[in-house]
Amino acid sequence: MQNQLHKPCPLLYQAVLSLQTPEECRAFFEDLCTVAELKAMSQRLEVAQLLDEGLIYNDILQRTGASSATISRVNRALQYGADGYKTVLPRVKS
Repeated sequence: MQNQLHKPCPLLYQAVLSLQTPEECRAFFEDLCTVAELKAMSQRLEVAQLLDEGLIYNDILQRTGASSATISRVNRALQYGADGYKTVLPRVKS
């Protein structure tokens, strides 16, 4: 039996794709997620960005407060994941 956490979520993905402005996105995620979930997702994205820029674990830990386990997990996703970070990071660079 397929793990429920890995079951496709087409409604969620369609909802995210329907958002048209940063304000809509903020409001949707504030309604959908807890403050802790939003902080965790934001932190993982920041860690991914810093890893992509070549920073080392200790520097990332100091900048973000992320645990070494979180940094390691994000690094693993960058290296062997579904390329979600690799798709998003170039698009959000300023």
